[in-house]
Amino acid sequence: MCGICGILNFERNELVDENLLYKMTNVVHHRGPDDEGFYLERNIGLGVRRLAVIDLETGHQPIHNEDETIWIVSNSEIYNFKDLRKDLEKKGHRFYTKSDTEVIVHLYEDYGTDCVGYLRGMFAFAIWDERKRELFLARDRLGQKPLIYTVVNNSLIFASEIKSILINLEVEKEVNLEALHHYLTYQYIPAPLTMFSGIKKLPPASTLICNADGEIKIERYWKLNYKNKLELSEPEYCKRILELLRETVQLRLISDVPLGAFLSGGIDSSAIVGIMSQLMNKPVKTFSIGFEEEDFSEINYARTVAEYFKTDHHEFIVKPKAIEILPKLIWHYNEPFADSSALPTYYLARETRKHVTVALNGDGGDENFAGYDRYRANMLASYFDRIPQPLKRVAVGVAEKFPVRKAKKFFQAINESPERRNIRWHCFFDNERKDKLYSEEMKKRLSYLDTYDYMINVFREAKADDFLDKILYTDINTYLPEDLLVKMDIATMANSLETRSPFLDHELIEFVARIPSNLKLKGLTSKYILKKALKDLLPKEILKRGKMGFGIPIGKWFRKELRDYLKEILLDVKSLKRGYFRKETIEKLLTEHTSGRVDHGYRLWALLNLELWHQTFIDKKI
Repeated sequence: MCGICGILNFERNELVDENLLYKMTNVVHHRGPDDEGFYLERNIGLGVRRLAVIDLETGHQPIHNEDETIWIVSNSEIYNFKDLRKDLEKKGHRFYTKSDTEVIVHLYEDYGTDCVGYLRGMFAFAIWDERKRELFLARDRLGQKPLIYTVVNNSLIFASEIKSILINLEVEKEVNLEALHHYLTYQYIPAPLTMFSGIKKLPPASTLICNADGEIKIERYWKLNYKNKLELSEPEYCKRILELLRETVQLRLISDVPLGAFLSGGIDSSAIVGIMSQLMNKPVKTFSIGFEEEDFSEINYARTVAEYFKTDHHEFIVKPKAIEILPKLIWHYNEPFADSSALPTYYLARETRKHVTVALNGDGGDENFAGYDRYRANMLASYFDRIPQPLKRVAVGVAEKFPVRKAKKFFQAINESPERRNIRWHCFFDNERKDKLYSEEMKKRLSYLDTYDYMINVFREAKADDFLDKILYTDINTYLPEDLLVKMDIATMANSLETRSPFLDHELIEFVARIPSNLKLKGLTSKYILKKALKDLLPKEILKRGKMGFGIPIGKWFRKELRDYLKEILLDVKSLKRGYFRKETIEKLLTEHTSGRVDHGYRLWALLNLELWHQTFIDKKI
């Protein structure tokens, strides 16, 4: 894995500032502590920091083709690179490294921008084509690796992280209120937006071409299709799932450095560890994290799996020190990011990196096979569509008194249309809460935008015939790339650790999309067909256990050890002067939460992260 960056000046005679390119590269040193490299040719400059995983000796970047007219910097792992290389060598291409990155260069020579269709893996790369005088940027299908860009003062600037772009003092640090609006709804900022006006994310499964005149063209090259269903028996589905999983794990075991796996004790990570144990000739190194609060710890389940597969198991019991670690997380995430599991993920990555450089994980299993509780809740809620409206209103009124957050969400959502009902399960601040939170000026400036439309539009574009498939499509194109994969990329790369996700192999995902949805969620049994496929691999207690989130007890913290800290940050004069929120609403949220009347833990976490981001990225120089 790597951190990449670059500058293309549209005026050919305007030389790239070599010192600036060095600073852009150096600020993401954590992404590549092993090596650095640069390519400068008049108005184009490419930079890279490398975490050496494959081809430790000759894999130095930037990498070029035979006549040095095509150059690449890449943050990638291409799992089918050996097969691609054989085909390219048969066509006469000559290689000077053993790296997967060089394969991309020669694919581009043969297929141009269509080269992305041949790649099986995770990637974000930039190719400079000297003959065409074009810059070509590309991002992997699922969005595992980030790519950020901006156009400023007649130049295109790109990087793996926003902070690399902000090193350029010509880039204005103006807050994007539309992005802030989305953030409060979803806990993340969806592509192509960033929290900075003028700076954008290249969306997943997309390419960008910028020619020497500054003309930019962005295209999407891949979408999932849920319509073309297969007609196989359950045993046939199970056999094919296991075959594909075994193949995707095998591909991700290629490494020239120590390798292991995250193990939560959930079905997905346990399946990956189980298959690894069958494929490797030595015990799998597994890593789990636990907390003193038992309600938030899965350590016993992880221990069960580790003993079952006789892994070389490492457990870390931590008491997160949020006040100490939060500033570091804010710095690494570049934008406000309110998924509280970012904190334990960071700790897990930090401890794991002390033992290995690469770790496999179970990301993507829930989105593929319908593993979240909200899928069951949405299907249950569909039955309420048959209930008369007056009775629905009564149910919603009763729900306001429910002490259980999930039950309350369920009943509050039954009056909504199916696509808006799904959003309720994602919301931190819904429209009603934001209306009470925002200042009058904020409401005026954002009156044109309903943040729900972002997810509704994805739901409606899905090539799917039934409700569950549309929700799965929506999650794979919103929550997965914009939340879960951002969390994993940032938390691991902050610790110079590479993670690989077999469930996110696009060939596996395309196959699973063709499985009828009633085999994923059968009645109220989630992941039905996956569990059936794994019945001879995993212990029964793991297959039967319920879903447990990877969270932290922030609600409790904000009533006890973090109460004064939270109040000090959110009610600080400088914070309130930003003009986003009403002071009285912030005070009410704090009072209701600390008294125990309402659990606003996740909302307060979102507000805290927003203010700390402001202090780090807006109030100070990078």
